[in-house]
Amino acid sequence: MLFDLRSRRRRGAVRVIYLFLAVVMVAGLVLVGVGTGSNNGGLLNAFTNGSSGSGQNDAVTSEVGAALKAIKKHPDSASDWAALVAARWSAAGTGSDYNSTTDEYTSSGKKQLRYAAQDWTKYLTLAGDKPNLTTSILAARIYQNLSQWAPASTAWEYAATAEPAPAVDALNPYFCMALNSYAAKLTDKGDLASAEVTKLAPKAKKLTLQTTLKSAKSSATTAQESVVEEC
Repeated sequence: MLFDLRSRRRRGAVRVIYLFLAVVMVAGLVLVGVGTGSNNGGLLNAFTNGSSGSGQNDAVTSEVGAALKAIKKHPDSASDWAALVAARWSAAGTGSDYNSTTDEYTSSGKKQLRYAAQDWTKYLTLAGDKPNLTTSILAARIYQNLSQWAPASTAWEYAATAEPAPAVDALNPYFCMALNSYAAKLTDKGDLASAEVTKLAPKAKKLTLQTTLKSAKSSATTAQESVVEEC
């Protein structure tokens, strides 16, 4: 399961990979011009942020600048706003914005995440509430790192229903949607997502997922802890 990041070592190993993919997304959307208009591509199952050296920090800062220039020139371009979301996410995980030792964002990193959340809202409007899978996952992770569980749940819902993701790929987004819903004490919404998990989960994983969801439903604190571990 591509979302299985329970191991702290495994989460650390994929940080650099997905940071690179986020930067590639920005480069494709802004610098190369790929995905003009409403971009519905991107079959990534997860994005995990991470810190790096000053060289990469400068590169990411440059990506944010390029994305800002693009939206200034094309303020109604959904793909340019999606690129800015990705650039902000990357920036939040580099240099002084992220403490790799404690695995936590600094105050400046959280400021970047808040900017990214605002950019997501603008992108969502321009995309006609039909965001692509990649940006939906980024938004979900952004909100989770801001401990904003309700909007994170909504972003995961967008990810679960995004095209062209096949039904099997919707399992993990629905699972994270349920956990975030319970974390936000949105029990009915969590139950709806849990029902989808039960339908989509393979037999070998069904009991484990149901047990996790049952515990999350019983306690918002437990749900929040599960979000950190599972999503």
